[in-house]
Amino acid sequence: MSHVIEEPLPLEALIDETADDASGAMVVFAGTVRDHHDGRSVEAIGYSAYEPLAERVLRELEAETCERFPITRCRIMHRIGELGIGEASVLVVVRSAHRGDAFDAARYAIDTLKQRAPFWKNERFSDGTAAYQDGVPLSP
Repeated sequence: MSHVIEEPLPLEALIDETADDASGAMVVFAGTVRDHHDGRSVEAIGYSAYEPLAERVLRELEAETCERFPITRCRIMHRIGELGIGEASVLVVVRSAHRGDAFDAARYAIDTLKQRAPFWKNERFSDGTAAYQDGVPLSP
């Protein structure tokens, strides 16, 4: 299953894909489109990516997260295209024997994704304007 898709993110499929009898904990992080940014009303966000690089970065980040933390599974997916308020733009699913490790790994995965993955957010505001979020500079 791809890491970057245009369709709604398949949470149930990721939960099934990461199922592991040795794991007593599962942490799911879902980033969703909110209705405001910097005091402005947001109506939608257009996500775009350099897909070949984004696929590679997410695949490598899953492996790195599994190496850095005592977890059994890590799966990340990001959506591109036009998303409305409340729609999920990113999912991180982590499985581990213990909840603390799963929470730590999930936080690491989402925070690192923001620094490394080539995704851009173009916010559409209620006043009819649009602007790309600054984000953070990509790092290797």
